Amino acid sequence: MKAVLLAAGEGTRLRPLTLTTPKCMVPINGKPLLDYWLDMLVPCEEIDEIFINVSYLKEQVLAHIQSKWSLCNKITLWHEDKLLGTAGTLKANYAALKDCDVMVVHADNLSAFSLDEFLASYRNRAEYIAATMMLFETDKPMQCGIVELDEKCTVIKMHEKVKNPPGNLANGAVYIFSSKVIELIKNQDGNDISKNIIPHLYGKITTWVNKVYHRDIGTLESLQIAQEYAPK
Repeated sequence: MKAVLLAAGEGTRLRPLTLTTPKCMVPINGKPLLDYWLDMLVPCEEIDEIFINVSYLKEQVLAHIQSKWSLCNKITLWHEDKLLGTAGTLKANYAALKDCDVMVVHADNLSAFSLDEFLASYRNRAEYIAATMMLFETDKPMQCGIVELDEKCTVIKMHEKVKNPPGNLANGAVYIFSSKVIELIKNQDGNDISKNIIPHLYGKITTWVNKVYHRDIGTLESLQIAQEYAPK
Protein backbone atom coordinates (compact mmCIF):
# COMPACT_ATOMS: atom_id res chain seq x y z
CA MET A 1 0.00 0.00 0.00
CA LYS A 2 1.06 3.55 -0.72
CA ALA A 3 0.08 6.70 1.17
CA VAL A 4 -0.45 10.22 -0.14
CA LEU A 5 -0.42 13.19 2.21
CA LEU A 6 -2.12 16.17 0.60
CA ALA A 7 -0.17 19.00 2.24
CA ALA A 8 0.23 21.75 -0.34
CA GLY A 9 -2.52 24.16 0.76
CA GLU A 10 -1.79 27.78 1.62
CA GLY A 11 -3.92 27.85 4.77
CA THR A 12 -5.39 31.27 4.01
CA ARG A 13 -7.79 31.08 6.97
CA LEU A 14 -4.81 30.64 9.31
CA ARG A 15 -3.23 33.95 8.34
CA PRO A 16 -1.16 35.74 9.57
CA LEU A 17 0.45 32.53 10.89
CA THR A 18 0.67 30.99 7.44
CA LEU A 19 2.19 34.07 5.83
CA THR A 20 5.57 32.68 6.91
CA THR A 21 4.78 29.03 7.72
CA PRO A 22 3.22 26.43 5.40
CA LYS A 23 0.00 25.02 6.83
CA CYS A 24 1.35 21.50 7.17
CA MET A 25 4.21 22.83 9.30
CA VAL A 26 2.03 24.74 11.76
CA PRO A 27 3.05 23.55 15.25
CA ILE A 28 0.55 21.85 17.56
CA ASN A 29 1.94 21.33 21.05
CA GLY A 30 5.34 22.16 19.57
CA LYS A 31 5.13 19.51 16.85
CA PRO A 32 4.49 20.21 13.15
CA LEU A 33 1.09 19.01 11.97
CA LEU A 34 2.76 16.96 9.23
CA ASP A 35 4.75 14.98 11.78
CA TYR A 36 1.62 13.67 13.47
CA TRP A 37 0.89 11.85 10.22
CA LEU A 38 4.45 10.77 9.51
CA ASP A 39 4.90 9.41 13.04
CA MET A 40 1.88 7.20 12.36
CA LEU A 41 2.59 6.15 8.78
CA VAL A 42 6.37 5.71 8.61
CA PRO A 43 6.57 2.75 11.05
CA CYS A 44 3.70 0.92 9.35
CA GLU A 45 5.12 -2.08 7.50
CA GLU A 46 2.05 -2.33 5.28
CA ILE A 47 2.79 1.12 3.79
CA ASP A 48 5.91 0.99 1.63
CA GLU A 49 5.87 4.49 0.09
CA ILE A 50 4.65 7.87 1.33
CA PHE A 51 4.15 10.76 -1.10
CA ILE A 52 3.67 14.35 0.06
CA ASN A 53 2.56 17.07 -2.33
CA VAL A 54 4.07 20.49 -1.65
CA SER A 55 3.74 23.91 -3.23
CA TYR A 56 3.37 26.94 -0.96
CA LEU A 57 6.61 27.65 0.98
CA LYS A 58 7.74 24.20 -0.10
CA GLU A 59 11.38 24.90 0.83
CA GLN A 60 10.44 24.74 4.51
CA VAL A 61 8.80 21.35 4.09
CA LEU A 62 11.78 20.04 2.12
CA ALA A 63 14.22 21.26 4.78
CA HIS A 64 12.19 19.60 7.52
CA ILE A 65 12.01 16.26 5.68
CA GLN A 66 15.76 16.37 4.97
CA SER A 67 16.47 17.16 8.61
CA LYS A 68 14.11 15.03 10.69
CA TRP A 69 13.27 12.28 8.22
CA SER A 70 16.59 11.92 6.38
CA LEU A 71 16.95 8.27 7.39
CA CYS A 72 13.53 7.33 6.06
CA ASN A 73 13.61 6.01 2.51
CA LYS A 74 9.81 5.84 2.20
CA ILE A 75 9.16 9.56 1.66
CA THR A 76 8.96 11.32 -1.72
CA LEU A 77 7.87 14.92 -2.28
CA TRP A 78 5.73 15.91 -5.24
CA HIS A 79 6.33 19.55 -6.20
CA GLU A 80 3.39 21.47 -7.67
CA ASP A 81 3.99 24.89 -9.21
CA LYS A 82 0.27 25.51 -8.77
CA LEU A 83 -2.26 23.54 -6.77
CA LEU A 84 -3.73 20.66 -8.77
CA GLY A 85 -6.64 19.85 -6.46
CA THR A 86 -7.08 16.79 -4.28
CA ALA A 87 -7.97 14.47 -7.14
CA GLY A 88 -5.76 16.39 -9.56
CA THR A 89 -2.65 15.50 -7.58
CA LEU A 90 -3.52 11.80 -7.75
CA LYS A 91 -4.30 12.07 -11.44
CA ALA A 92 -0.99 13.82 -12.20
CA ASN A 93 0.91 11.09 -10.36
CA TYR A 94 -1.09 8.15 -11.65
CA ALA A 95 2.05 6.28 -12.75
CA ALA A 96 3.27 6.04 -9.13
CA LEU A 97 -0.11 4.88 -7.80
CA LYS A 98 -1.59 2.58 -10.44
CA ASP A 99 -2.31 -1.03 -9.53
CA CYS A 100 -2.04 -0.20 -5.81
CA ASP A 101 -4.19 0.37 -2.78
CA VAL A 102 -3.65 3.98 -1.73
CA MET A 103 -4.31 5.71 1.58
CA VAL A 104 -5.12 9.35 0.86
CA VAL A 105 -4.96 11.88 3.69
CA HIS A 106 -5.90 15.55 3.82
CA ALA A 107 -2.93 16.42 5.99
CA ASP A 108 -4.45 19.66 7.28
CA ASN A 109 -6.42 17.50 9.71
CA LEU A 110 -5.11 16.47 13.11
CA SER A 111 -6.12 12.90 13.79
CA ALA A 112 -5.39 10.16 16.31
CA PHE A 113 -6.68 6.64 15.75
CA SER A 114 -5.67 3.00 15.46
CA LEU A 115 -4.07 2.71 12.03
CA ASP A 116 -4.21 -1.09 12.33
CA GLU A 117 -7.98 -1.02 12.85
CA PHE A 118 -8.50 1.39 9.97
CA LEU A 119 -6.44 -0.78 7.62
CA ALA A 120 -8.26 -3.89 8.82
CA SER A 121 -11.64 -2.32 8.04
CA TYR A 122 -10.45 -1.92 4.46
CA ARG A 123 -8.98 -5.41 4.18
CA ASN A 124 -12.20 -6.96 5.48
CA ARG A 125 -14.49 -5.06 3.11
CA ALA A 126 -17.08 -6.77 0.93
CA GLU A 127 -16.02 -7.60 -2.63
CA TYR A 128 -18.11 -4.81 -4.18
CA ILE A 129 -16.57 -2.11 -1.94
CA ALA A 130 -13.96 0.08 -3.66
CA ALA A 131 -12.92 2.37 -0.81
CA THR A 132 -13.01 3.03 2.93
CA MET A 133 -13.76 6.50 4.31
CA MET A 134 -12.90 7.62 7.82
CA LEU A 135 -15.76 9.33 9.65
CA PHE A 136 -15.91 11.35 12.85
CA GLU A 137 -18.63 12.91 14.95
CA THR A 138 -18.63 16.67 14.48
CA ASP A 139 -20.11 19.37 16.68
CA LYS A 140 -20.43 21.64 13.64
CA PRO A 141 -22.21 19.54 10.97
CA MET A 142 -23.08 22.56 8.81
CA GLN A 143 -19.35 23.13 8.26
CA CYS A 144 -18.58 19.56 7.17
CA GLY A 145 -19.42 16.96 4.57
CA ILE A 146 -22.08 14.89 6.35
CA VAL A 147 -22.57 11.35 5.09
CA GLU A 148 -25.79 9.43 4.65
CA LEU A 149 -25.35 5.69 5.22
CA ASP A 150 -27.33 2.56 4.49
CA GLU A 151 -27.82 -0.33 6.93
CA LYS A 152 -24.36 -1.70 6.02
CA CYS A 153 -22.62 1.63 6.85
CA THR A 154 -22.02 2.25 3.16
CA VAL A 155 -22.06 5.83 1.87
CA ILE A 156 -25.13 6.47 -0.26
CA LYS A 157 -24.89 10.26 -0.28
CA MET A 158 -22.77 13.11 1.06
CA HIS A 159 -24.14 16.51 2.01
CA GLU A 160 -21.37 19.11 1.73
CA LYS A 161 -21.84 22.07 4.12
CA VAL A 162 -25.63 22.27 3.91
CA LYS A 163 -27.97 24.14 6.27
CA ASN A 164 -29.84 21.10 7.57
CA PRO A 165 -27.49 18.11 7.38
CA PRO A 166 -28.99 14.68 8.19
CA GLY A 167 -26.80 13.89 11.20
CA ASN A 168 -23.35 14.60 12.58
CA LEU A 169 -21.17 11.86 11.07
CA ALA A 170 -18.71 13.71 8.88
CA ASN A 171 -16.21 12.77 6.20
CA GLY A 172 -12.78 12.93 7.82
CA ALA A 173 -11.05 13.22 4.43
CA VAL A 174 -8.93 10.15 5.16
CA TYR A 175 -9.50 7.37 2.65
CA ILE A 176 -8.17 4.06 1.45
CA PHE A 177 -8.75 3.71 -2.28
CA SER A 178 -8.49 0.51 -4.25
CA SER A 179 -6.75 0.52 -7.62
CA LYS A 180 -10.22 0.77 -9.20
CA VAL A 181 -10.69 4.19 -7.63
CA ILE A 182 -7.28 5.33 -8.85
CA GLU A 183 -8.35 4.33 -12.36
CA LEU A 184 -11.62 6.22 -11.90
CA ILE A 185 -9.75 9.35 -10.84
CA LYS A 186 -7.48 9.10 -13.86
CA ASN A 187 -10.44 8.97 -16.24
CA GLN A 188 -12.79 11.47 -14.60
CA ASP A 189 -13.03 15.19 -15.26
CA GLY A 190 -12.68 17.46 -12.25
CA ASN A 191 -9.92 17.73 -9.68
CA ASP A 192 -11.70 17.48 -6.33
CA ILE A 193 -12.21 14.18 -4.49
CA SER A 194 -15.36 15.22 -2.61
CA LYS A 195 -17.10 16.94 -5.52
CA ASN A 196 -15.93 14.95 -8.53
CA ILE A 197 -15.07 11.44 -7.29
CA ILE A 198 -17.15 10.51 -4.23
CA PRO A 199 -20.51 10.82 -6.04
CA HIS A 200 -19.35 8.14 -8.51
CA LEU A 201 -18.68 5.81 -5.58
CA TYR A 202 -22.01 5.95 -3.77
CA GLY A 203 -22.87 2.43 -2.67
CA LYS A 204 -19.21 1.36 -2.94
CA ILE A 205 -17.62 3.19 0.01
CA THR A 206 -17.60 1.53 3.39
CA THR A 207 -16.97 3.63 6.50
CA TRP A 208 -14.95 3.49 9.70
CA VAL A 209 -15.57 5.86 12.60
CA ASN A 210 -12.63 7.51 14.36
CA LYS A 211 -13.69 7.65 18.01
CA VAL A 212 -10.38 8.96 19.38
CA TYR A 213 -9.64 12.40 17.92
CA HIS A 214 -10.13 14.26 14.64
CA ARG A 215 -10.11 17.98 13.89
CA ASP A 216 -9.75 20.09 10.77
CA ILE A 217 -7.02 22.65 11.46
CA GLY A 218 -8.66 25.18 9.18
CA THR A 219 -9.02 28.27 11.35
CA LEU A 220 -7.16 29.97 14.18
CA GLU A 221 -9.98 28.97 16.53
CA SER A 222 -9.66 25.32 15.54
CA LEU A 223 -5.89 25.49 15.91
CA GLN A 224 -6.25 26.84 19.44
CA ILE A 225 -8.65 24.04 20.38
CA ALA A 226 -6.19 21.50 18.97
CA GLN A 227 -3.40 22.97 21.13
CA GLU A 228 -5.53 22.28 24.19
CA TYR A 229 -6.92 18.86 23.32
CA ALA A 230 -4.52 17.23 20.85
CA PRO A 231 -3.05 13.93 22.04
CA LYS A 232 0.47 14.49 23.35
